[in-house]
Amino acid sequence: MSPRLAVISRFCSLAVLIAAGSAAAAIPPAPDRDEGEGPFGQLILRDVSVVNGTGAPAFGPVDIVIEGNTIRRVQAVGDGKDRPELAAGGRELQLAGHFVLPGLVDLHGHIGGDEQGVPAEYVYKLWLGHGITSVRDPGCGNGLDWCVSEMRRSERNEIAAPRIFPYAFFGSGRDAPMTTSEEARDWVRGIARKGALGMKCFGYRPDVLQAAFEELSKLGLRAACHHAQLDVARVNVLTTARWGLTTMEHWYGLPEALFDGRTVQDYPADYNYYDEQHRFTEAGKLWAQAAKPGSKRYEAVIGELLERGVVIDPTFNIYAASRDVMRERQAEWHETYTWPSLWTFFTPSRSSHGSYFFDWGTEQELLWKDNYRRWMAFVNDYKNRGGRVTVGSDSGYIYKVYGFGTIHELELLREAGFHPLEVIRAATLHGAEALGAADRIGSIEPGKRADLLVIEGNPLANLKLLYGTGHPRLGEDGEVHRIGGVDLTIKDGIVYDAKALLREVAGMVAAEKRERGWDRLPRH
Repeated sequence: MSPRLAVISRFCSLAVLIAAGSAAAAIPPAPDRDEGEGPFGQLILRDVSVVNGTGAPAFGPVDIVIEGNTIRRVQAVGDGKDRPELAAGGRELQLAGHFVLPGLVDLHGHIGGDEQGVPAEYVYKLWLGHGITSVRDPGCGNGLDWCVSEMRRSERNEIAAPRIFPYAFFGSGRDAPMTTSEEARDWVRGIARKGALGMKCFGYRPDVLQAAFEELSKLGLRAACHHAQLDVARVNVLTTARWGLTTMEHWYGLPEALFDGRTVQDYPADYNYYDEQHRFTEAGKLWAQAAKPGSKRYEAVIGELLERGVVIDPTFNIYAASRDVMRERQAEWHETYTWPSLWTFFTPSRSSHGSYFFDWGTEQELLWKDNYRRWMAFVNDYKNRGGRVTVGSDSGYIYKVYGFGTIHELELLREAGFHPLEVIRAATLHGAEALGAADRIGSIEPGKRADLLVIEGNPLANLKLLYGTGHPRLGEDGEVHRIGGVDLTIKDGIVYDAKALLREVAGMVAAEKRERGWDRLPRH
């Protein structure tokens, strides 16, 4: 499926997607890796403080002993305790004053696309530069074969990239809509043979889509769903939860499940789903139409979702421009890190998905600020009652840049009411659990893979330290200094200089601007 189809499919039914068909045009795969050191026979991170991802408070100083790609010991040091000895040929890093976290897990990370025009190398290095060591690509917009190939190259560490978990768009690779349950089952068996780990859907005719879910369950694959408005009246989050949904993406399908006294969104008579400013303006009114917290309907819906173990992957950050477009358009990293064609894609447009700011003003932003308050309250309540909430960014749309969008998502979970330790758990262990990979990744424990983030300073006190641009702080000398930014990203025991990766990205962006004859990003 072409990236153009991927864009269309994010909000359309499969029938519309196929009707818009075009030839596949994937971006080039990443070049062979020439960054990173290791893995080492033994690597010891000395004198660090640890946030292990389980919700436990920070502790330290400790030494973390890594052998090959595996964490072997997390040992307290000081007060006369014996320290792990460095083996012959081993490597040690003195990291007093640094915090070590599990590598971040982004459950909604599209690897660019032909329309955005960004190279895979650019995307991967922005992710690694922000400590992101695992990414689920929900849809594989560059094609399933391409995505599976990149997954395997990453597994072998042939490329500098996070771990990749490919999920196929429902119906991708077909020339015609599915009309029978057996066609859906056969499609699921086909993506499993190709190496997909799950399916991403938007809704569809219920009997056909249910058959796909049943086959996924039979084969041990997982399912993510963005409950698009063209099908949500008959397939909302409760529908797919009853079929075995793993994660609900964004928030579509949830307020609709909470409707009480209506069955469809209160669309105005002149509503046109294909007019994106109209669509997103009305979407900003959706949570106000849902049942109120504590009501009978609210309790029934949240109770069933909790009982069925549905994971919420809210992607708060991807809609942040809806409540403050100036902030997102003027983000300080754009000039250095936003790829020129990506900036063009962000420019208000009636053809590029997510570029819906045709005439976005105060009234629209106020609707979305209210929408966020209600949405965040539900997600926080869900977490407080024991539900899993994860981190996904969906960057590459709506002014969100890879890596930076993921860190903004952490800040927005904090705004929603999460304790910083809950934020980190959502971004690590809960993400790994949603992927079925918590036996290997997601927390700092002996026996797990050495996927780690190392940063000077305490991100629990200020999540802004995790941004690649760092954080400005007034020093005792009266000068403003940039502090923070991830120092090291360790993936599979390979140590990457995160800041060097970001410098490479900055150089790539600068070269692309020169090629286009741009001195800076055009204003709009």
